[in-house]
Amino acid sequence: GSCFWVAVLDGNVVGIVAARAHEADNTVELLRMSVDSRFRGKGIAKALGRKVLEFALVHNYSAVVLGTTAVKVAAHKLYESLGFRHMGSSDHYVLPGMTLSLAERLFFQVRSHRYRLQLREE
Repeated sequence: GSCFWVAVLDGNVVGIVAARAHEADNTVELLRMSVDSRFRGKGIAKALGRKVLEFALVHNYSAVVLGTTAVKVAAHKLYESLGFRHMGSSDHYVLPGMTLSLAERLFFQVRSHRYRLQLREE
């Protein structure tokens, strides 16, 4: 129910993406998409995203979901170009394993965005 893909160009790893299945709600979560900054804007992230969508379709999942803390507009445009819909955001996201002091809670906030691409109705 889970996969990991690596984009290779001229023998070098230039991008990665992972997908984790959630059987409880029949969705696949797109995780850890990253493209080497030297190779951005060349369609690699879009190809990796499409690979996750293909995986979800082949395995009959109803939707692909993702959460991101990306602040770059390009990341959000990429998800939307793949068909994802923005489902909301939160300003109270804490990175896994991170404990925040009172001062950090007052001054350090990370906005988390949720996206969903519905593939078929359940």
